[in-house]
Amino acid sequence: MKIGISVTSAYRTDQIRDGAAQMVLRTRTAAEAGLDSLFVGDHHVTPSPYYQNSPIMGRLLAEWDERAAGALYLLPLWNPVLVAEQVATLACIAEGPFVLQCGLGRDENQFNAMGASIKYRPSSFEQSLATLRALWRGESVSLDGRWTFQDAKISPLPPEKIEVWIGASAPVAIERAARLGDAWLAEPAITPPQAKLAFNLYQDALAKHSRKNTQTVAIRRDIYVAESDQQARALRSKIEQSGYRGFNPEALIIGDAASVAASFQAIADIGFTDIIVRNLHSDGDEAIASTERLSLVREKLGLVN
Repeated sequence: MKIGISVTSAYRTDQIRDGAAQMVLRTRTAAEAGLDSLFVGDHHVTPSPYYQNSPIMGRLLAEWDERAAGALYLLPLWNPVLVAEQVATLACIAEGPFVLQCGLGRDENQFNAMGASIKYRPSSFEQSLATLRALWRGESVSLDGRWTFQDAKISPLPPEKIEVWIGASAPVAIERAARLGDAWLAEPAITPPQAKLAFNLYQDALAKHSRKNTQTVAIRRDIYVAESDQQARALRSKIEQSGYRGFNPEALIIGDAASVAASFQAIADIGFTDIIVRNLHSDGDEAIASTERLSLVREKLGLVN
């Protein structure tokens, strides 16, 4: 089992440097806690500060080492040549492997603002991914499809293969991940029983497309590692009363280190190899404390640095 982190990129603050500084601090804490991978997300035209993936990851890599790192790109929103160049550059900065997490995106406001059509998300995604891989191989690419360009070729090339994790939740999207991805990334909103059903669907799709089982099958989980069981119960009660991102509370992992370790082990028992955590606590100090306690979770799971 590997435990990674997706560092929150959204911060409600009037002191706009504070959000970026918080991301640096959270990354440093994750590195010290021994986490296996580092990621950031992708969102656009937000009403409050959201620190964009390419530049912020360049800064965060200064706090990281040879462990895996990566960023999410909602491919239908991006010119694929630009993504190919930015990811290749980040891969050159990274000391270890770089991962492209990617997905369709679902917020129509983003698509309108970025000049993209939400109607053509699936075909845009597939054309973009094929283009990225060709460009990373050093090929010259022309495209007359969802984007139109001629004789695109990038430099620098990635120093090693970019692994592609495809985020997917709907059955057709999970099948696309099995057909095209190096790994599937399950969304954080699904409950453990739903995760098991989706995992089985992914395995069936791999067999359907005559693809070998991928080495990585990842899932995102929104978590809080509490100092005590009492603190965990108080937070869970508060979230159940107020709601959290429209999630079923059973999809959230809230508990002391032993409880969180047990929840992680249950996910691993389904067959997931990587758990990518995201801090659910809105308070920065609490998010840092939760990340620090992940070192205790790793110890209880028998994971060593």
